[in-house]
Amino acid sequence: MRTVLLLVLSNVFMTFAWYRHLKTEHNAPLWIAILVSWGIAFFEYCLAVPANRIGYGRFTLPQLKVMQEVITLAVFAVFAVVWFKAKLNLNHLWAALCLVGAVFFTFRN
Repeated sequence: MRTVLLLVLSNVFMTFAWYRHLKTEHNAPLWIAILVSWGIAFFEYCLAVPANRIGYGRFTLPQLKVMQEVITLAVFAVFAVVWFKAKLNLNHLWAALCLVGAVFFTFRN
């Protein structure tokens, strides 16, 4: 559970690092957006590296990667709706179900 929690928190930081500037600093010079995003991403690494170290061995490397990708997209969906007021539609649900399939096939024996 620690691995999942750390991956969720790291993805919150990374999502903000990658996309926050599109709304908050779109008029700022690109180098400022890069530096601020890089500063935020530092905290993502402080959480992602321990998450992977804790999880490796309990999970296989492909399982860790698929978990991380599903968490990334779930965090991004919440971010897009809350921060950018994006509208999700039925196609997003179908895509999420495909991800559930990826998790199933990655974790099955």
